[in-house]
Amino acid sequence: MADGTIEIITGRERRRRWSIADKLRIVAEGHEPGACVADVAVRHDLSESLLHGWRRLVRDGRLNSGDALHFVPVRLAGPMNESAGLPSPASTTDRVAAAVEVILPSGGRVLIRRDTPVSVLRAVIAGLRG
Repeated sequence: MADGTIEIITGRERRRRWSIADKLRIVAEGHEPGACVADVAVRHDLSESLLHGWRRLVRDGRLNSGDALHFVPVRLAGPMNESAGLPSPASTTDRVAAAVEVILPSGGRVLIRRDTPVSVLRAVIAGLRG
C-alpha cells in the first residue's frame, strides 16, 4: 500500500500467491547497492520476515528460476597412456566408451559414461550438492 494502491482479496483466499519470478525479482531488488530490506518489503507490501525467508531460500539454492545455469571449471585432457604418463591417441573403442570424469576437491572421482541414465546423474548431482 506504499504506492497508493489497495489490493482487495475476496472469497476464502487470504494469502497472496507470489510467482517464483516475482520472488526472485524482489530478492534481487533487496541486494542492490544501498537497498534496505525493510524499504523493499514496505514497497511490495510484504513482511520483512517473509523477504528474509526468500533471501535464505535463494542463498541455499532452494529458490531459483530453474533455468539458471551453473558453471564449473573444466579441463580437457586426452586419454592417458598409463605406462608413459603421456596422452595416447584416441582409438575407436575410446569413442564408444566416452565418459566424463569429475575429480572432486577431496580427491574423489566420479566417472559418467555415455549410457548412464539421467536419473542416476540427477541423484549423483543432488548428492554432491548436499
